[in-house]
Amino acid sequence: MNTSSDQVSELNRRDFLRGGSVATLMTMLGGVELRAATPKNAEGKELAGVKVKCAVIGLGPWGREIVSTLQRIPEADIAMLCDTYEPILRRSAGNVPGAVTTTDYKSILENKDIKAVFIATGSHQHRDLVVAALQAGKHVYCEAPLAHTVEDARAIAAAAKAAVGQVFQPGLHLRSDPQRRFILPFYRSGAIGKTVMFRAQWHKKQSWRASSPNAEREKAVNWRLDKATSPGLIGELGIHAVDEFNWFLKERPTTVTGFGGVMQWNDGRSVPDTVQAVFEYPGGIQTIYDATLANSFDSEYEVLYGSDAAILMRSNKAWLFKEVDSALLGWEVYARKDIFGKETGIALVAGASKSGTQDEGAATDVAPVSAMLIWALDAFLSNVNTIGDAVVDFVDSFGAGNKAALARHLEALPKQYAATWHEGLEATIVALKANEAINERKRVVIPPDLFEIA
Repeated sequence: MNTSSDQVSELNRRDFLRGGSVATLMTMLGGVELRAATPKNAEGKELAGVKVKCAVIGLGPWGREIVSTLQRIPEADIAMLCDTYEPILRRSAGNVPGAVTTTDYKSILENKDIKAVFIATGSHQHRDLVVAALQAGKHVYCEAPLAHTVEDARAIAAAAKAAVGQVFQPGLHLRSDPQRRFILPFYRSGAIGKTVMFRAQWHKKQSWRASSPNAEREKAVNWRLDKATSPGLIGELGIHAVDEFNWFLKERPTTVTGFGGVMQWNDGRSVPDTVQAVFEYPGGIQTIYDATLANSFDSEYEVLYGSDAAILMRSNKAWLFKEVDSALLGWEVYARKDIFGKETGIALVAGASKSGTQDEGAATDVAPVSAMLIWALDAFLSNVNTIGDAVVDFVDSFGAGNKAALARHLEALPKQYAATWHEGLEATIVALKANEAINERKRVVIPPDLFEIA
């Protein structure tokens, strides 16, 4: 399936980096595109449920992204917005007509009409907000990582575990991504042979520093640049790759070795702008993560390396690259075949049962069905409806006294795919230990008892 190097050289690199077809490039490199189908109901319509009154706490760049995404989800009714900085609160409110604004998150927790709370503040502020929201009976979506310290992460996990009948979802978006959920069983079937390595990267030239009209505000908005409040690049960005490593390998790493430094932005920050981490998993498999704010080349992606093939995942697309000595898997006969110039690529599509039409136009990238964030938020709201209805039915039938029985009942319910407090805790602890290794440039053991919540 591999093509010769002179064919690859015909691609104009500048055109590709300006937005050319990723699928075309990957196919010319010998990649087989792996693509999931769009989730719909039996009538082929987009799924939608009962509206849920929501509040968003924290209106920085990512909080505003959550607000914007929620406005695209039919189940979401954004009723309240909260931020301690009034100018940004007023600007955000202008985009959400009818939403009540507040600088005090406690007024949200006291509002009985608010069922779900989205927390998008700095990681170092999560603990008090999440624990209070759960204790107030709210369903909680908390951006990843759970916290900036192991102690705070464990406190959040304990509160989430104790909140029977409430949905707690950490912002590990890949868990809800249809593409990766489609790739997972394909990978675990042995399609790439023996797994030998897993690697991920994030490269984007940007300072991470935000400006502000006053010194106090500037310090507050740049919490990510201070070791006292920040989990670093691997905590804020790499945690998604860390979670994917754990998820696909069905293991947790036992040790991590880290390296890092301020290579570009010498502006007084104490958080490295370039990092590398090597994780050691049971059985000898190693995973590698690197990130930099100093260079944008090659952007971000993850690659699973096996003895028979490799799987590259980039955004909501994936390709299979087979080794020349690997055997046919069998599915090639049924897969749709697309023609890319003089080459033929095999697209693995969920639910496909026969070959599709072959035409020159198939080389064009299909626009993403949705950003990964929308899948995660949609799953959260769907599960809020499912759990909420089930709790009411259970209590009406059996009373509210037996939490253990209620927990068992809720566990058995069919729910939308999403990360739980357990995956959130695992990914957060591994990322925080990796950040420790990076800051101290050493090998760090990850004690297994850190993942246990009584």
